[in-house]
Amino acid sequence: MISYTRQKDLPAKSPLKSFVVIVDDDNMVREGLGSLLRSVGLDTLLFGSSAELLQSSIPDVPGCIILDVRLPGLSGLDLQNQLINQGINLPIIFMTGHGDIPMTVRAMKAGAVDFLSKPFRDQDMLDAVTAAVELDAQRRVEAAAKDGIRAQYETLTPREREVMGHVTTGLMNKQIAGIIGLSEITVKIHRGNVMRKMNVRTVVDLVRRAEALGPS
Repeated sequence: MISYTRQKDLPAKSPLKSFVVIVDDDNMVREGLGSLLRSVGLDTLLFGSSAELLQSSIPDVPGCIILDVRLPGLSGLDLQNQLINQGINLPIIFMTGHGDIPMTVRAMKAGAVDFLSKPFRDQDMLDAVTAAVELDAQRRVEAAAKDGIRAQYETLTPREREVMGHVTTGLMNKQIAGIIGLSEITVKIHRGNVMRKMNVRTVVDLVRRAEALGPS
């Protein structure tokens, strides 16, 4: 199973800012792409098969995967499914010399960010990689923000969570008190605790945090 290596566990050199995984059984293609990407300052990890990647560890920093559709053993499309099942969310750029519309549709529906037919221009690949790495970086920022909101939510008591649910639907303290059978002043205290623990000043901000959490 593929695993992440955290930044602090990497060798003591310049910290990785981003990286690109290249999976292709053609050594010339693999090395050529690695050289191209390194020429623009990107770190690369090269693999000749899906099995090699699945047995490896990759940095837990923004990146993407360049993946050939036709690989020995587990195909590129099947590897994509394996990565999804393992919770590996790196954007995937597919490349193939035998692409067809059904294959492209399947890959894109499963979350691939681009599909390039060989031979492709170097600039097309560089553009695709740049967009994919930026997409992953943004995903990580959003995930970190959501984790922070989730941590705040976990500090709420069951009653405070109940009050928060009613507040975010637009109910006033008196209405909430009537629904849950508490005094209005008690609801006001719970509401104040919710606002403080969730680090918000307005109901609008609280609603945004609730939306970021998603369904309970």
